[in-house]
Amino acid sequence: MINGDEKVTISAAGRRSFLKTLGGVGAAFTAATGIAGAQGSPARPSGAKYMGDFAAPKLDKVKVAIIGVGARGSGHISQLAVIEGVEVVAISDLREDLVKRSEKKVVEKGHKPKLYSGDENAWQKMLVEAKPDAVFIATPWELHGPMAVAAMKAGAHAFVEIPIALTVEEMWEIVNTSEATGRHCMLMENVNYGREELLYLNMVRQGVIGELLHGEAAYIHELRGQMENGDTTGSWRTYHYAKRNGNLYPCHGLGPVAQYMSLARTEDNFRRLVSFSSPAKGRALYAAQSKKLTKPEFKTLNYEGGDINTSIIKTVLGRTVLVQWDETSPRPYSRHNLIQGTKGTLKGFPNGMAIEGMTKSYHQWTSSEEFDAIAQKYEHPLYKRMGELSAKMGGHGGMDFLMLYRIIECLRKGEPLDQNVYEGCFWSSVAPLSEKSVKEDGMPQDFPDFTRGGWKTTKPLGVIA
Repeated sequence: MINGDEKVTISAAGRRSFLKTLGGVGAAFTAATGIAGAQGSPARPSGAKYMGDFAAPKLDKVKVAIIGVGARGSGHISQLAVIEGVEVVAISDLREDLVKRSEKKVVEKGHKPKLYSGDENAWQKMLVEAKPDAVFIATPWELHGPMAVAAMKAGAHAFVEIPIALTVEEMWEIVNTSEATGRHCMLMENVNYGREELLYLNMVRQGVIGELLHGEAAYIHELRGQMENGDTTGSWRTYHYAKRNGNLYPCHGLGPVAQYMSLARTEDNFRRLVSFSSPAKGRALYAAQSKKLTKPEFKTLNYEGGDINTSIIKTVLGRTVLVQWDETSPRPYSRHNLIQGTKGTLKGFPNGMAIEGMTKSYHQWTSSEEFDAIAQKYEHPLYKRMGELSAKMGGHGGMDFLMLYRIIECLRKGEPLDQNVYEGCFWSSVAPLSEKSVKEDGMPQDFPDFTRGGWKTTKPLGVIA
């Protein structure tokens, strides 16, 4: 998810539960890391299966259901409806008008979904009655973990918008449920399917920049105006911004870099993190000056989350990853994406390469013409096969469609997914780990090993054709 504008209503009871959840984030994190961090990973329960290279049985037809069909979810279900082998069996959202809107779009494509709305628990009824093979979850953050767990327990593979869950405790529950049920749970990090990110993955796998040393990953996107957009993302994200201080949205930058480095797979893994936040100024200033706030209480909230967070990850091999997040400051959009090796460096926003012996100079970035010439040689084969169609289908330049297409393709072929459940938890765990580090004035935080050592035998993601 890039602009994160799914439109899901939470009732008053749901809001109270949400605020209680935010209040318990720190306690839940402490409890979880007390087990999984300082004392090592908990033992894998008897009968559970490691999911690192897991491939589910082939599905000739993938019965798909979705929970949450605001701007984000409605785009997903519309694109899924045109992918060969998909049968849209159910649509759920608290709001009936949103369900009806998505129903119209998928019916036009020949699907006959059951509809579930009007009740906070309608999605649970959907899981029982519709019996989907795959459930796509595009709801507010605090609902991701519980919905993913419920979907897997109901026999479905779960595909979850960012983040996969809010707390390390919830992430362990997701891992344990996936291993117990033999169902995938994948974080839908669409940026891994961007043209440049795929290109760099291919170049890294070809050894073009040598041995990897360092990565940089950022999500810089000024979104204060969401506080004025009515019943959209900003109406519930604002409470996260107010009450949580850390990197709440690390995955867009981190996902691609983690894949370049093969973190949580054979070569290397996440080890520890330190994090600092700037003062919290921008949200309160914006709210004080705005005359169009969705909720008057936004003016009086105590905004505790710093305007920009900077975290540094140290890997098992000693490599470093700089991760930044800022959705408040008035500055241009950037998904800064950099990977540095012993022979050169690749970066995004703006695109550039500096490679010893390949580019005209490694003292300056390539021109657009030089970049394009090198890119043509190393274009990722998946992008060659699907890039033109994906661009026509849309969704952040086509990356949304390519992500969804690959999910269905893997399920139908019985192949491992491009991202496993552990990667989704590692990438998402930067949020609670950074919150704890910030609270402790930058003290290092160890990553729990969600793989329980399995990363050492998990194959790196290959260059998929």
